[in-house]
Amino acid sequence: MVNAVSTTTPVQPAQQPAKPPEKQQQTKAASPAVDTVQIRSAALTALAAKPPEATETFTQTLKEAGQGDPQAIAMLAKHK
Repeated sequence: MVNAVSTTTPVQPAQQPAKPPEKQQQTKAASPAVDTVQIRSAALTALAAKPPEATETFTQTLKEAGQGDPQAIAMLAKHK
């Protein structure tokens, strides 16, 4: 069931200061944005347990195959 609203109260927008204090502006400008990444020890262990071929790029595999690396050649043969 829908009930109608019979009275409304006008809402006034909040007043904003004309100029924020200069100290706040200097603080914001002086602090650079920093992103940090933390990798869990389990993830690091899993990466360390993989052979280097598991994390190398396709370009690196092509380069190694061109130099005669039999493992790289076999890996490329699987992808064809």
